[in-house]
Amino acid sequence: MYKKPSKKRLLIQRTLLSTAASLLVIFTVTISIFFMLGYRLDSGNGRIEQGALLQFDSTPNGADVWVDGKLVNGRTATKQTVVAGTHSVRMSRSGYEDWNRTLDLASGTLTWLDYTRLVPTQRTPQTVSTYPALVSLQFSPDNRWALAQEKADIPAFHLVDLRAEEVKSTLITIPGELITDATTADVTHAYSLHEWSEGGRYALVRHTYNDKSEWLIVDTQDRTKDKNVTRTLSIDLSDVKFAGTNGSTLYGLTVDGVIRKLDVNGSTLSGGLVSSVRSFDVYDTSVISYVGTDPAAADTQLVGIYRDGDEAPHVLRRGVAKDTPLSIAVTKYFSNDYVAIGEGSAVTVLRGSYPGSSDEDSSSLKNFATLNLAAAISDLSFSPSGDYLVAQSGASFTSYELEHRRSANGTFTVAEGAGPTQLRWLDNAHLWNDDAGSLVMRDFNGLNAHTIMQVVPGFDTSLSQNGRFFYGVHRTGETYALQRVKMILD
Repeated sequence: MYKKPSKKRLLIQRTLLSTAASLLVIFTVTISIFFMLGYRLDSGNGRIEQGALLQFDSTPNGADVWVDGKLVNGRTATKQTVVAGTHSVRMSRSGYEDWNRTLDLASGTLTWLDYTRLVPTQRTPQTVSTYPALVSLQFSPDNRWALAQEKADIPAFHLVDLRAEEVKSTLITIPGELITDATTADVTHAYSLHEWSEGGRYALVRHTYNDKSEWLIVDTQDRTKDKNVTRTLSIDLSDVKFAGTNGSTLYGLTVDGVIRKLDVNGSTLSGGLVSSVRSFDVYDTSVISYVGTDPAAADTQLVGIYRDGDEAPHVLRRGVAKDTPLSIAVTKYFSNDYVAIGEGSAVTVLRGSYPGSSDEDSSSLKNFATLNLAAAISDLSFSPSGDYLVAQSGASFTSYELEHRRSANGTFTVAEGAGPTQLRWLDNAHLWNDDAGSLVMRDFNGLNAHTIMQVVPGFDTSLSQNGRFFYGVHRTGETYALQRVKMILD
């Protein structure tokens, strides 16, 4: 016969059930937290250890991912937790070359392998335009346009529109009234495209006539707004760089080594910002990095930075012998400023914050890393997104990952008798160069190198804005052709 439990017994049962449920919730939450932190049971030693998280993605996505020879659930974009240690990763998709990398991963770390750009197995170039002669071709930073120049002594450029699959071209000519001595007899003229503005609308052209030179701004979208910088400001400049996207504000280096800020629309120029400068570059429109001579010791070099609005430049290294190769590159990654200084065959990477406006003390930038190359550094640059550094020495280079403090070495081929070849950034994580007449794309660390097509050395190359095509210049006989290879298959 059923006997109704006492109130005391019911209370005990309910307490036990409540305690068990609470413990189950705590256990589940704890396990979930540990799982999200990457803790796993290592079947090799039977212990619970914190692993490392890998995040995968690729262009195009939908690639299979293999870690240590085992297929990961899901295609890119996907993720996988692994135990700390060395692991091999492979991404593959039908119609494309495999992508491979081996990594040594520490526990509790997150590594993004989302920069993978898969390369088609079949790479057949397609000609989109031809030229009977070609001396220069340069793509805009936004990959939407290119300017092609057939003859150096004629101020005319083909504006190539790459925004659609059907490539169109328009001939633009710099007005004669902007060109000094345009109709003067016995004057030899030469025009060279110097750089695009960041927004991809304006272009700087250097005009050399006999032993003189001047700088011209070409507005590719409004032909009535071309300007002669030198004539407008009555200043002789050895180098000019855009400082923004409006096509009017620039930084100029005078022939006596002084950097000034220029406003072409307002016909004004600033006082000297930095003096005794040999070369300079502009980062993010407002940060100038420069190499110059030390006014206090003319037989030595120095490097420094100047930010728009500072009272004075900030010298970061001085006392370098004048015959020692010296270079500087700057970037910002997350909340930190980074400065790389190449001196001889060594690179010092500093991290922190730039000095205060009126303070020359660079103590807020601390030593972060040191790289040593086998020979003198010929080029030094950060990736556009700022997370990778590449130091080049002739036909070899060293890359460095700021986030994970990993370095790698690579080499490339230079044609016999050819001049210096510079590695250039294709996007945020890939490099390209004309490898002895072949256009080669490789990861920032030198891995996964692929020959895309045969090209003429010395001309620019670029991906289209959507990454669908890879453009380069090829030559057949006396005819130059702008060609492209499809990188994302239908």
